[in-house]
Amino acid sequence: MTDIRWIDQALTSSRPQVLGALLRYFRDLDTAEEAFQEACLRALRTWPQNGPPRDPAAWLILVGRNVALDATRRLKKQQPLPDEEAISDLDDAEEALAERLDGAHYRDDILRLLFICCHPDLPATQQIAVALRIVCGLTVKQIARAFLVGDSAMEQRITRAKARIADADVPFETPGAVERAERLAAVAAMIYLIFNEGYSAADSTEDLRRSFCDEAIRLARLLIRLFPAEPEILGLGALMLLQHSRTPARFDAAGAIVLLEAQDRGLWDRTMITEGLALIDKATRHRRPGPYQLQSAIAALHARAARPEDTDWAGIDQLYAGLERLQPSPVVSLNRAVAIAKLNGPEAALAMIEPLAPRLSGYFYFFGVKGAFLQQLGRIPEARIAFNQAIALANTAAEAAHIRMHLDQLLEDATPGDGAKVSH
Repeated sequence: MTDIRWIDQALTSSRPQVLGALLRYFRDLDTAEEAFQEACLRALRTWPQNGPPRDPAAWLILVGRNVALDATRRLKKQQPLPDEEAISDLDDAEEALAERLDGAHYRDDILRLLFICCHPDLPATQQIAVALRIVCGLTVKQIARAFLVGDSAMEQRITRAKARIADADVPFETPGAVERAERLAAVAAMIYLIFNEGYSAADSTEDLRRSFCDEAIRLARLLIRLFPAEPEILGLGALMLLQHSRTPARFDAAGAIVLLEAQDRGLWDRTMITEGLALIDKATRHRRPGPYQLQSAIAALHARAARPEDTDWAGIDQLYAGLERLQPSPVVSLNRAVAIAKLNGPEAALAMIEPLAPRLSGYFYFFGVKGAFLQQLGRIPEARIAFNQAIALANTAAEAAHIRMHLDQLLEDATPGDGAKVSH
């Protein structure tokens, strides 16, 4: 018997290749999706008994193609293809197909699929939503949560996007250099959104969190193979690897958040860190800095510090200053304030974040950081107010519990403490 978990992993990892090939065959998103789903159902029925095929993606492509052709022929009242038993033994056909669908062929198909979903004729929110649904197979509910909208609204958004792709007669071809430049940012944003869906889901199971992060990293590695000279794609891959390397240390046994400075760095995944550092070093050699590269460079400074006190906070401050110039954002400034606190003290950091209050009035981390600075300054009543505001805005139970821990500390001991800090 074949392990059902292996089958699920094989189906998930094969999705981009299979959908890309089916889309090339039938040039219709709905047909490709339906054929893929039927091929997956047949895999779940046959693989446990017959064992996994040599090339799962090629198996799914061939079965999905036959299923779609069968459906088309039935609609035309033509002779259907042979029944299930006749196509289940795919050894010879699969081998021939696998030889045709070599690595380059697969890469072309995935490239086409990613960039069709992120076609500039679609609004940016529709680009990313339809890509998350088609390429990665996220549920409508998962995508709706990421965009902070209702399930029905997201379902309509995805339906409109797919209809617009069909109505616009979008060419199912690999984009040229100009089109690639126009769409690559949307593809990168889509991948990073998948990653954050897992990285920030503190109330989810560890397996669920890891599955989203692993999928995003897998797609980033694919993009790196497709665009090895794009420094921002290298930076994106490095950023996710360096952040994900800390996953084993981010929560304690009870599921409580462990801040960066308190994490057991011996639990960090050194293999991921090595890969991430190599990618960011390669990206910086292009001398074309971008937001992902700067963020990954910040993560790299944390990864290179054997102990919290070894962290190069001056370097982190400089990188955040560069990020503020490239991508001005109150959240970037809030994170930079943590470095300022390390370099110049909490009073300077508090003065830096006060102007951000109107734009971050609904942001949990703003009040958590503000409360930490106030606590360090011994301004306990004000710190308590800030922490209470953070609890009211917490996105997860783990975030709320973390802030309550600091409130409990304030009640027990009014002296300044280390407080809550943003983990980069």
